[in-house]
Amino acid sequence: MRILVINGPNLNRLGKREPEIYGRLTQADLFKLIKKHAREKGVRVKCVQFNSEEKAINAIHRSEGRFGGMVINPGAWTHYSYAVLDALKSVTVPAVEVHISDIKKREVFRQNSVTKDACIAQITGKGFIGYLEAMDILTEKSKEKERG
Repeated sequence: MRILVINGPNLNRLGKREPEIYGRLTQADLFKLIKKHAREKGVRVKCVQFNSEEKAINAIHRSEGRFGGMVINPGAWTHYSYAVLDALKSVTVPAVEVHISDIKKREVFRQNSVTKDACIAQITGKGFIGYLEAMDILTEKSKEKERG
């Protein structure tokens, strides 16, 4: 199985941006952790990050037929991007939405996700571990599909 991991805007600033919320580990640390978990699970993974909504949408479109699952942290797009929502809905690749912080305990504008409805699950507030849990959900779903 191949999984695409997409990080949205400003997640390239992990470790520097609001460390009291997101921690001191960097996106490079996150991607290293994801790749290690993928190796242990026998899964191939591609990790990308975009500050451009257009590039993220194009990556979602290109995932069709190339990936068996997608982990997406849409960042700020979570709260307003119907374009990302529509892109997720336009492909058959199952996606899990992940947020490092608990968006339900953040500012009011961060508490709503317009993108979650296109996802099979949403994981919030578990830090980097949430990405690994999302990968596990996707691999289990793939196994269930194979079993019929």
